[in-house]
Parts: sequence; C-alpha cells; structure tokens
Amino acid sequence: MSANLWIIDAFTPVAFRGNPAAVYLLPKFPDDKKLQLLAAQANLSDTAFVVHKSASNYDLRWFTPEAEVKLCGHATLATAHVLTQIGKAKTGDVISFNTLSGILKAKILKEGIELDFPTLAGRAAKPDPALSALGVEFISCEKNRDDFLVEVKDFATLLVIKPDMKKLAKLKARGVIVTTAKNVEGYDFASRFFAPPIGINEDPVTGSAHCFLAPYWAKKLGKTKFHALQASRARGVL
Repeated sequence: MSANLWIIDAFTPVAFRGNPAAVYLLPKFPDDKKLQLLAAQANLSDTAFVVHKSASNYDLRWFTPEAEVKLCGHATLATAHVLTQIGKAKTGDVISFNTLSGILKAKILKEGIELDFPTLAGRAAKPDPALSALGVEFISCEKNRDDFLVEVKDFATLLVIKPDMKKLAKLKARGVIVTTAKNVEGYDFASRFFAPPIGINEDPVTGSAHCFLAPYWAKKLGKTKFHALQASRARGVL
C-alpha cells in the first residue's frame, strides 16, 4: 500500500499541545482490518484516512485505536491542513469530505481553517449507571446520537474529575462530555471528553463534542458564537 503519513497538532497554535491526529493520504482504502491496524499502530485518539476522488472532493474515514467513528473534528481539521500544506488546497478553496456523517466542508481562510459541521443536539436523558464513574454531581444530563453530556456546577469541579475508567468503559455510548460555563475565565464554556468505550480515556480536544456543546449552550446562554476551552491537560481552544 502506497501512503503518505503526517502527524498534526489540531486546535492549538502551539506545537505539542492541542490534539494530535495521524493523517494518511491513500490511493484507495485497504480493507477495514488493515485500517484498524494502522490506527492502532499510530496510537493517537484518531487517525484520518483520506482518498482523493475529484477536484476538491475526498472520501474520509476516522479510526481510534479500537474502532471506526462516525465523526471527528480534529482529524478533519488536520486533514485540511495537510492538503493545504502540500498544495492541494489554497486560500479561498472549500474542501468537501464524504464521510459517515455526510458531506463535511473545510474552507481555507487567510489565517486558519473553518469547518462546517452539523449540530447534534441532544435530549434530556436518565444518566447511564456508568456515569457514576465520574464521581461528581450533575446539574443536567442529555444524550444525542453518539454521546452523553453532563453539566457540572463550576470550572473547579470540571478540573478535579478523575474517572474510574474501567467502570466508565461500560457506558452505552461513544463517550461522555462534561461541561460548565461557571467561573470559566476568558471563555464562554469549558469541557472535557472521556471515551473509554472506544479506547480513549480522555481526548485532548474534541471537535465532534462541540457539535453537541454548541446547541446545548446556545439554548442555555442565548447566543450562537462561542469561545470555548477544552480543559484537558493539553488544552485546546475552539
């Protein structure tokens, strides 16, 4: 298999922060077993596999070390960055990615990349028993197509969470987003994302989680533009 591989730090202006993604540019997709082995070997939260179809159109798939996922923001951002760096896209271009979540677009700006992702709002839900692994009380609990979202009382509570990952791995979802807007200085809200069911204990920065966070906080805060912090050890800004 002929392939080119890059490792890109996404959602950060600083090297070795944010969320690293592996990006493979392929002439065609090999079988799923080989894709999964490559993702396991990369051992990052997500690996993007990209096949050029025509003009600015690409097929894109994402794998964690243990499973294929339906949506990944940071690996998509990393892919768009790679295509720009190797001259396949330039300022003003819009790249279209055909994915398991439909067509996703990345617009190349003079300074940065703008992703057009779906909002994936949730509904009030009874907490899964596995969420007790977080060890904190919730203000609210919602669930969407992929994840649970729980709101905690303040930023200090968000930072001290140390989940029982073995227990949380039994969660009947991709993962859980923990979030708060209280005492988050300089940001509209903050979050952390835990996904041991798919082999990621804590993801450093999660674009797809913000497809849920954006409509959640839009409803609660009455606004639609946000400056958000993902408060993992690596820290990321969206």
